Amino acid sequence: MDSTPSPSPPPSSSSPFETVSSALGRYIPRGGAAAATDSAGPRPDRPARRRLTSDPASGPQEQILGAVNLDHDLRITGCNLDAPVFEGLDAVTGSPFVDLLPSGDVPTVTRRLRQVLDTGEPHVARVQRLRRADGSEMVVSMSILAAAAPHEGLTVSLIAMARRLHLYAAETAIGTSLDIGETAQSLAESLLAWGDVAAVDLDFAVWTGEGVAERPQGRIRLRRAALVPDRVWPEGYVTPGEDLPRDASRLLSQAIRRDDAAQALVIPDRAAIERVLGSPRLVRALVPSDRAAGVACIPLILDGTPPVVLGLAEIWRREDRPFGDGELLDLQELVARTSHHVDLARRHQREHTQVLALQRRLLPRTSGDTIETASVYQPATPDRAGVGGDWVNSFPVAGRPYPRWWSETSSGTALGAAATMGQLSMEARALLSAGLAPDEVLEHLDETVSLLDDAESGLAAGYSALGSTCCIAVYDPVSHRVALSSAGHLPPVLVPPDGPAGPVAVRPHPGLGAEFALREPFGVHAFAAPPGSLLALYTDGLVEDPAVSIDEGIGRLADAVAAVHPWDALQQAARHVVSELAPVRRRDDVTLLLARMIGYRKEDTATWRLPARDDAAARARTLVSALLRQWRTRDDTRDSVLLVVDELVTNAVRFARGPITVRLIRTGHGLLCEVGDTGNGRPRLGPGALLDDAGRGLHVVHRLTTRWGVRWTDTGKVVWAAVAR
Repeated sequence: MDSTPSPSPPPSSSSPFETVSSALGRYIPRGGAAAATDSAGPRPDRPARRRLTSDPASGPQEQILGAVNLDHDLRITGCNLDAPVFEGLDAVTGSPFVDLLPSGDVPTVTRRLRQVLDTGEPHVARVQRLRRADGSEMVVSMSILAAAAPHEGLTVSLIAMARRLHLYAAETAIGTSLDIGETAQSLAESLLAWGDVAAVDLDFAVWTGEGVAERPQGRIRLRRAALVPDRVWPEGYVTPGEDLPRDASRLLSQAIRRDDAAQALVIPDRAAIERVLGSPRLVRALVPSDRAAGVACIPLILDGTPPVVLGLAEIWRREDRPFGDGELLDLQELVARTSHHVDLARRHQREHTQVLALQRRLLPRTSGDTIETASVYQPATPDRAGVGGDWVNSFPVAGRPYPRWWSETSSGTALGAAATMGQLSMEARALLSAGLAPDEVLEHLDETVSLLDDAESGLAAGYSALGSTCCIAVYDPVSHRVALSSAGHLPPVLVPPDGPAGPVAVRPHPGLGAEFALREPFGVHAFAAPPGSLLALYTDGLVEDPAVSIDEGIGRLADAVAAVHPWDALQQAARHVVSELAPVRRRDDVTLLLARMIGYRKEDTATWRLPARDDAAARARTLVSALLRQWRTRDDTRDSVLLVVDELVTNAVRFARGPITVRLIRTGHGLLCEVGDTGNGRPRLGPGALLDDAGRGLHVVHRLTTRWGVRWTDTGKVVWAAVAR
């Protein structure tokens, strides 16, 4: 249909967008190509169109510009979409413009159209999909402009994207994700411009992140990684996540298993496909519809000597649109350019799996008698880069059933960050077991992080632990108090049994290895945590949200933890908190540890303070013996405990000074004896025999106990020993 130009050019004072809109208005015939059609009546036959060439963009005379006028209700009032490239788009006068869009794009495009109507500000050159009447899609560059007089409403220009332009845009889009499923999906969506259905099938080893053989032996195991467009597929058809039937790989492997280099394979019609497959079941599994169709199979090849085949891309389309040589070259070029993205995603998938296994091993596994713990680790979206190593841990500090929590976050590559955090975790556990206080442990970790990040061993390895945040908390189940130290970490949230929930007031401190900051000693914050209290430790991925402040995020966490009922199963409650605050995967790890304080009952502990005199051991035996009878302890256990207490008190009087503190704790598995003094010497088990005069006491303690050791206090030390019941 011929366009009817306006007799006069637009005014020179018009803006560039007004000039373009005026030109597009003249490009649309008065009355419109679609205006001649009454939507309520039958549509007349359109003028005969020439058949699509094998490459619609190959001819220099090819018309790729179309224009559509819309009224204020976003209905079509006129259009010029008569070019062959727009064949199949039913732009009927009076019909909504959004009928030309895929359903998923309707809200976004409608919002853009309304915005141009309201503000007059144009939307220019947005890549957009349009839906043909047969369900297939085409890709255009769409601009939305305010209509120039005499038209009203909007003028929408549609430029069919040339194959080479689409090739460049597709390659750019495919490399934006490190998730192998999303990478395959991007490739399939790009291939859809050449056909009606596109699928990507990957070697199973590629899908799982494993290595692939240079040349496959025997049958090829393929898994469908992507399929577009999104529609209801016939029963039996292979969809994403499913393995192709073993016999189905017969068709696809013809493009892979050749003596020469892998190359494209084209089967032009359904009859040939059925002959190759030889089974109705396989036809249902591979052919996307009952209609006649042809397929082009393009192998995904990783350059090398010899080249490695990662999988196969399939482009299906109607038999009346055979693949031309130019199209096959474009398809092969696109797949070849993007195969390395698939391999990069495979490598990332393998690393992500390793990181996940390492991080899960660092999570707490069991709770103790005096505390109940539950943890949740939700890894970031697999395509995130440079984030990893977030985790929490809990374990009893040696010599006292005082669980310790530790949460850490690091920057850098996921595997490097997780490995660094594992190293710091083991060091922290060893230091805590050696009796160091939380602030002392952080001082050592601060030095370790600085050593890890020298130019050779840290930054050259692709990660940096500098600025890692850490929080260590030690719970005393006897005094029902928590001692906490933090290096730049977000404050834990405490929910007391009879008070409001809120963050613990921790003094701010830079992260580990922050040498540029003012070096200050790490502080220790102690607070009461009576039985029934709930403490939440977490990493920033749980509370950070671009839409709200960090304080509001922590407040949401406090509200969610406060809603946990004392009778709720803690693991289930932890999962609920994470799902409430982070319902979708984020670009940072999400880690949460909930700890419900139980502690010891008063009747399960006893403490005595004795002067450091020669009769201190006898006095201690008398007090402990009376308590053990009250607890109805077995005779053999009572004898062992009395002998251990006697030896420890005797050593304290002999080698230390000041008052002596004796504490006895009844645990779920035995008895814990503690003897404290003001000395700073460390008792050591020497090589002497049991009957030697020097060191005989520690040999006795070693034989009668399951474990024993030393921990340091502000005033001296405590020698502890555990005796089984």
